[in-house]
Amino acid sequence: QVQLVESGGGLVQPGGSLKLSCVTSGFVFSDYGMSWYRQRPGKEREYVATITRSNGNTYYTRSVQGRFTISRDNAQNTVYLDMNRLKSEDTAVYFCHRPGPEPAWGQGTQVTVSP
Repeated sequence: QVQLVESGGGLVQPGGSLKLSCVTSGFVFSDYGMSWYRQRPGKEREYVATITRSNGNTYYTRSVQGRFTISRDNAQNTVYLDMNRLKSEDTAVYFCHRPGPEPAWGQGTQVTVSP
């Protein structure tokens, strides 16, 4: 079955960095664009970034543009989110997402940005 498993979250100070990973299985990874979403405390889940399946074009929500980088390794069936210059407002549960007619979500990984 389709599985998306995130890892790499944790506690980091403002200005620090974290790299999230999402290992996938159960589908042909290279056939899909992949996205990251996040859910901040008390907020709705929100879009963060996308990487396309074919040419690896990337798209970001404005608040993370220039600080976060989404990438993928099709040989490892993995999508990454490299997060730099983290701010307290980046504190959230981060979810890996496979869009499409049968969308799939991971269980999420907690990122906490605090002094």
